[in-house]
Amino acid sequence: MPDKRSHRGPHPADEKLFAPAAIPDLRSALADFSLLLTKGYAEKSSLKLVGDKFSLTERQRLAVMRSACSDGQRVSRSEHRIEAKNIAGQSVAVDGYNVLITVEAAMSGGVIFAGRDGCFRDLASIHGTYRKVTETIPAVQMIGEFLNEIGIGQALWLLDSPVSNSGRLKKLIGELADQNNWNWEVELVLSPDAELIKTDLIVASSDSVILDGCRRWVNLATAIIGRKLPTAWVIDLAPQDRR
Repeated sequence: MPDKRSHRGPHPADEKLFAPAAIPDLRSALADFSLLLTKGYAEKSSLKLVGDKFSLTERQRLAVMRSACSDGQRVSRSEHRIEAKNIAGQSVAVDGYNVLITVEAAMSGGVIFAGRDGCFRDLASIHGTYRKVTETIPAVQMIGEFLNEIGIGQALWLLDSPVSNSGRLKKLIGELADQNNWNWEVELVLSPDAELIKTDLIVASSDSVILDGCRRWVNLATAIIGRKLPTAWVIDLAPQDRR
């Protein structure tokens, strides 16, 4: 069946799965899962153990998995993070789909989770094909306005070439950049993760693999949502880490 979604909004079950009554168990599951990761246990088996303990659905387990990290990862990511307000005049390499889809989801009322490392993450998945939605152009505009406000030097957008419709998205982003005189470049690459890990530019992403391998990163989607979308549906699964 073709994907006819016009928004990156919430799943029909999210209102129940992530209702206030469900949050305590999700936070406990996140704490337990992160502890197991810290002790070196395998991610897959640890998530099953914790998910079964709290009787979590697959979608709830995904939220816990994307929000968790070990103590070592949390410390390392914090040490390499540069605050958005401190990157004026510098160039940024943007993990295109990662940042764009999170902002799209927040704009369309999708649930966003604040994890242990302070990153905002969504539950969307493109499954090898990117579908433009109603929020796509407004989301790119919002990202551009934010980058302009903080005064970055240049933005290099990297999009996954194997993902269908990447060429169309590249053209769209390029056209919006030209219209607004943003100093952007958009490239299709086979593996953005590999490119972002080795670049000397400041990386904008919340992808765990990238954050654990790159030299410097900025928590871009989180900063944008915090400033531009104050009413977004954000659930903090690790409040104890921000006391």
